[in-house]
Amino acid sequence: MTLEGTPLEVRVSAPAKVNLFLAVRGTRPDGYHELTTVLQTVDLHDEIRARLLGTPWARQHPAARQLMRLSLRHDAGPDVPVDRSNLIIQAATVLLEQLGVTHDACDEPCDDADDRVPRTEITLVKRIPVAAGMAGGSTDAAATLIALDRLWGAELGPEALHATAAQLGADVPFCLTGGTALATGTGADTARVLARATFHWVVCVADGGGLSTPAVYRAYDELDLPPSLVEPDVVLQALRTGDPTLLASGIHNDLEAAALSLRPELADGLESLRSAGALRATVSGSGPTLIGLAADREHADAIAERVSSGFSRVHVVSSPVGGPRVTEGQLQSV
Repeated sequence: MTLEGTPLEVRVSAPAKVNLFLAVRGTRPDGYHELTTVLQTVDLHDEIRARLLGTPWARQHPAARQLMRLSLRHDAGPDVPVDRSNLIIQAATVLLEQLGVTHDACDEPCDDADDRVPRTEITLVKRIPVAAGMAGGSTDAAATLIALDRLWGAELGPEALHATAAQLGADVPFCLTGGTALATGTGADTARVLARATFHWVVCVADGGGLSTPAVYRAYDELDLPPSLVEPDVVLQALRTGDPTLLASGIHNDLEAAALSLRPELADGLESLRSAGALRATVSGSGPTLIGLAADREHADAIAERVSSGFSRVHVVSSPVGGPRVTEGQLQSV
């Protein structure tokens, strides 16, 4: 872990994802679900800002390579913790353990921390809906790994970062690279997929808060459905040809019924998107965010205007985009 010559602040944009296809193949012996899913990142981003604090002596002295304090702050509201239960802190902790650095995570923003001890302060600027089926927590964790690898001069490389990401959750490895991927297993085993066009979506955030992914999977199990036999071939062909109408015909989400069983009012939101002209409307991942596919950007803007009064937030986004993007500079006020 080399601190000299590294930036004092790193900022990383963290894109959300949508599931174009999600089939549940059954339950694995370890209790997780076997999945086949096609993922794309969209241009709706959180931002991770990581700063190295403390006196210059603390930041640069060799002792700084054996000790680090962590703190997290955000603008996401009271439902998002800042302690060790947050995936951002977990990502930082796992990375420090790999580097052999003793760490201490504050359970709240520690503005009064001893400047003689080096401290990494992580700030989350939240734009992706919380618990919304768009991998907000996973993409924040992936962006944290990238930011801290740069901030701390760890230089782990893509393979090591991917292995670290796999310890944190099924979506985190995909979120490291973004783009378009076919994922199998628990969702952590990914393969790149060719996408020749840009697709346009209306992302609708329903009132009533988020849905817990484990709760949605429990609801799916209670439906006692047979393993899904649907294949993603139509979606993959549509991505190759850039045909939004063909893509609409192949979009599929086995978790939609489970999300609707927990939040029946989402059915009205789906119908409003269809009535507004969406080529296809579905629940994003485990929900409750709804997404509507449009023919082009102008069409998406028109749909968004028609449905805006029925949702707490509506975004027009495009896919695919890449993974987290890094900027770095001098110490700045956040």
